[in-house]
Amino acid sequence: MLKPFRLVAFLEGLSFLLLIFVAMPLKYFADMPMAVRVTGSAHGALFVAYVLLLVRVTIEREWSMKRAVWAFVASLVPFGTFVLDRELAREEADAEAA
Repeated sequence: MLKPFRLVAFLEGLSFLLLIFVAMPLKYFADMPMAVRVTGSAHGALFVAYVLLLVRVTIEREWSMKRAVWAFVASLVPFGTFVLDRELAREEADAEAA
């Protein structure tokens, strides 16, 4: 379940950055509100998927509440999911090596 979570985390983080750094400037500086509507909708769906997968991964991997909260907060901060992914990649590599 970790691989699908990492994929959704990556896509959610990417959609967040696109929303902040592409769609929002297009809306306010180029009068293109549709950019926010489209990107925001995609980001919202990915965020919901991220949270649902986070709950599942937390249960399956028996993560602590602190770890689950950190993963949730990572989705709220620009570039946060990419930092989280580095940790998860290390964890996945360690699990495969064992």
